[in-house]
Amino acid sequence: MQQLPLQSNEDILILLSLQLASYRVEANIIGFEDIPPLKDGIQSIREAEETFYGYYLHEEGTNRLAGAISFTQEGTAITICRMMVHPEYFRRGIARSLLQYILTEQVRGGALRFLVSTGTDNVPAVRLYESFGFTVRRVFTVPPGVNLTTFERPAMI
Repeated sequence: MQQLPLQSNEDILILLSLQLASYRVEANIIGFEDIPPLKDGIQSIREAEETFYGYYLHEEGTNRLAGAISFTQEGTAITICRMMVHPEYFRRGIARSLLQYILTEQVRGGALRFLVSTGTDNVPAVRLYESFGFTVRRVFTVPPGVNLTTFERPAMI
């Protein structure tokens, strides 16, 4: 696990490739192809006021970015903005490792509360967050009728 610097266009393109592959799956699950992560480009990632961490796998003599997570911090509240795993690496515990890392590190840094939103129909994501003690804070609908769920969790449970 390491923080992604995202200084060069090449670094950002690697992240975008992962993001597009991952969020295409979520778009299919929730039945909505127009989700914001599928619209990102180099400039929007560069301008994102998020901290990104990546999960690398060593394959064929090279390190491959297999998953990533991003978050923002406002006071003692952490909002997880993106969680992505390349579909080739689903069901290997990568999202779980990324989430555990961020929760642990941010609690050490003084975080008291965590928030995350996902498509209500994205059952794998919902189960992941619930397994970490996140509870439903609210469910809301965005056009054209896509349900999203925001989850919340205190730092210590």
